[in-house]
Amino acid sequence: MRFLITGGAGFVGSHLCEELLARGDQVHVLDELSTGSMKNIRHLRDDPGFEYTIASAGDSLTVGQIMDEVDAVYDLAAAVGVRLIVDSPVNTIENNVHSTAVVLAQANRKRRPVFVASTSEVYGKSAVLPYHEDGDLLLGSTARGRWSYACGKALGEFLALAYFKEQGLPVVVGRLFNVVGPGQVGRYGMVIPTLAAQAVGGQPLTVHGDGSQQRCFCHVRDAVGAMADLMHRDDVWGQVFNIGSNEEVTIMHLAERVRAAAGSDSEIELVSYDDAFEAGFEDMARRVPDLTKIGEAIGWRPTRGLDQIVSEVVQRQREESGEPDRTVQERTGTVAQA
Repeated sequence: MRFLITGGAGFVGSHLCEELLARGDQVHVLDELSTGSMKNIRHLRDDPGFEYTIASAGDSLTVGQIMDEVDAVYDLAAAVGVRLIVDSPVNTIENNVHSTAVVLAQANRKRRPVFVASTSEVYGKSAVLPYHEDGDLLLGSTARGRWSYACGKALGEFLALAYFKEQGLPVVVGRLFNVVGPGQVGRYGMVIPTLAAQAVGGQPLTVHGDGSQQRCFCHVRDAVGAMADLMHRDDVWGQVFNIGSNEEVTIMHLAERVRAAAGSDSEIELVSYDDAFEAGFEDMARRVPDLTKIGEAIGWRPTRGLDQIVSEVVQRQREESGEPDRTVQERTGTVAQA
């Protein structure tokens, strides 16, 4: 099959490109490079099954032209990360809602199946755990800008499912839970790459709040495998699926594991949400997906645990920073002891 991937130069998008190409599919990436990067897809440019266009997914003419040449679409184009959402709420809301609306409209016109990438953020402050796809969503006040991202992605889900119900457009929604792995950057508030960069660089590891909040982290390779499997099926249309891991960890314990993996003696520093983001910022104590539905539908479960994720992210951070692997050198006696 030949796929259009909007936002394909981003972290998840670029890994999805690799997954689909490895399966023998062809890929056309559309990305304006606002949060994506050519660095993520440069190694794919010589693959005969790969093409890219630098433009916005909100440009209906460009989207429509590319859609004429493909069999199906992954809609991943979005402003992501808590930091970006808090700092640029207008851009986040307008781009996320508009681009998905354009992609769905063009897909409906061309009758192309669509995978819409959503997020665990849509569950908001719901305390009914683990989160099931049919569960209620509980968002905070519109005065709290951090909920704008969740609201925008929820609206994208509503629109996608409306196209399925009203127009018969084949659509499937995937709610991604903290997808991480090598190549992800901490620039927009992604916690594991941020902690890894701090540990490798000998800086204090910053943990927001008191560190007791619990999260589940899914390796990007597992996530894109699920995304690829879903779009090679015809019995999943009109449905929503959680994609993530249910291995929980507190952020404090996560920081300790990152520090240990990096062989770092950096301190862990608690930072209030007000200081880190904005006054009145709200966070959730736990966020855990129910994976029953996707397991029953396509037989998928994550195969890589948190230790592997942390190890790979730390190693990539070392490679990119030029720092030596202290843990290896200490074992071989090549690091001078103070």
